[in-house]
Amino acid sequence: MLFTDIEGSTRLLRELGDRYPEQLATQRRLLRAAFTAHDGVEVDTQGDAFFVAFVRPADAVAAAHDAQRALAPTPVRVRMGIHTGAPTVGAEGYVGIDVHRGARVCAAGHGGQVLLSRATRELLTPEVDVRDLGEHRLKDLPDPEWLFQLMARGLETEFPPLKTLNNTNLPTQATSLVGREPELDELSGLLVNEDVRLLTLTGPGGTGKTRLAIHLAARLIEHFRNGVFLVPLAPVADPDLVLSTIAHTLGVTEMAG
Repeated sequence: MLFTDIEGSTRLLRELGDRYPEQLATQRRLLRAAFTAHDGVEVDTQGDAFFVAFVRPADAVAAAHDAQRALAPTPVRVRMGIHTGAPTVGAEGYVGIDVHRGARVCAAGHGGQVLLSRATRELLTPEVDVRDLGEHRLKDLPDPEWLFQLMARGLETEFPPLKTLNNTNLPTQATSLVGREPELDELSGLLVNEDVRLLTLTGPGGTGKTRLAIHLAARLIEHFRNGVFLVPLAPVADPDLVLSTIAHTLGVTEMAG
């Protein structure tokens, strides 16, 4: 299963303006040409994202390689993730945990990058060159995933840290958050689409402010390439210790001056 989407599509829309539809059409044409050349079956398309199935992992990797090389001269940067599994065929297409895992693998990457799950890597020949990126926690998945980056001719090789829960100290939540979607959508819009540097949640104790904030932070990890971190300040009684507490959490070394 190969998943793709455009990194920074909202930013690209602002930059290109009226030229965005043309670039989106070009991106779709180039991707579909690569998928077809390697016998890919388009399972789902939503906006700028594709979900394509292949018979063999090697075909998915070859399609991703060709697609990235074709997209390289364009201003569109597409991230790609490949995972091999056994999804269930439902009335609306493929469903199941493997579909979610593949989508999360894709979301962890950056534009121009092709990520592979361990399940896919183990089915490829040794001739396929990859970089071992180690084990990562992926959003909404209980078990971590070992990720690899495809290294091939014509592909970029250097990227920022992956957008995974490894790039954060947020605690793992034992249960899912229920009934807060409107608040999450509003808060996400403020932090991602508006020029907001500080967002404060207020309300009586015990109403779930901290839980909501942690869930919101986890949702937005992929938008902040240097990570998202929780700094608990409740135990800090001395205001003079606030900055040093933040610095310690972020691993910043304090120096005189």
